[in-house]
Amino acid sequence: MREKLVYSVESYEALGGRLSSLLGGEVGSVERRRFPDGERYLRLRSDVRGRDVVLVGGTPTEGDTLELFDLASGIVKYGARSLSLVVPYFGYATMERATDAGEIVTAKNRARLLSSIPQADAPNRIFLLDAHTEGLPYYFEGSIVPVHVYGKDFVLRVAKEMASGTENLVLACTDAGRAKWVESLANDLGVPASFVFKRRIDGATTQITAVSAQVHGKTVVIYDDMIRTGGSLMQAARAYLDAGAARVAAIATHGIMPGDSLERLAASKIFEKIAVTDSHPRAVELAQTAGGFLHVESCAGLIAARIRAHD
Repeated sequence: MREKLVYSVESYEALGGRLSSLLGGEVGSVERRRFPDGERYLRLRSDVRGRDVVLVGGTPTEGDTLELFDLASGIVKYGARSLSLVVPYFGYATMERATDAGEIVTAKNRARLLSSIPQADAPNRIFLLDAHTEGLPYYFEGSIVPVHVYGKDFVLRVAKEMASGTENLVLACTDAGRAKWVESLANDLGVPASFVFKRRIDGATTQITAVSAQVHGKTVVIYDDMIRTGGSLMQAARAYLDAGAARVAAIATHGIMPGDSLERLAASKIFEKIAVTDSHPRAVELAQTAGGFLHVESCAGLIAARIRAHD
């Protein structure tokens, strides 16, 4: 395998460094500054000519998205042999489809933007970690090759650790929307799966009406692809505790948790622990002050394995 040159957008430099170490590659250097009017200046300080380049950067903000696009375009312009985009967190999950007339599907538009990055000598690839919607890879157009990286190994291992084995473990989800994926994970572990039934009261309010599996005396580990404010997660956790669960913990690939979301989750005293990956910079920031309540584990190993498999 040819040595990789690993670049990162500014907010993903820590993850980029970890990924470079696992791939045995070189860390690319970027010069960044701002002009007086706020315009951004970027310069690639490591030579990309003829190199296999990996660019790490999620899309948690529009600024991150544009930096990813600008760096990728420059990497190809200056002669990279190949370009692999690593997007651990692809944002815009709220607007992944239109439900009312006139709505803009932002997720599709951002996929089109990244698809328009000039092509290197080899086809560009984009690695996506646990995308919120299974259809997301189909939003990319042209010659770019989307690769979906599943966080399955992370979820299975951490779930077993949280329950000290599988004997008293029930793997659960917040609603029926994730039931198939959670059932598949539970089958791999050889444990029961559970989800909650909800009734919609109005456009903003739902009520839990039942829990689908016997959880009495069990450790219930709730899995979801992402935790944002945590409202649905707390609602489901209370339902499992009301149904007799002994303990409740949660796992998510993407920990976003804006504002005081993590504080409210901790203050609820519902969860024994919450585990997420470092796919979103916010999770890394929160872990520094959350003590043992929030466990953040790097997704670099999952991504490195997929990159190697596609070389």
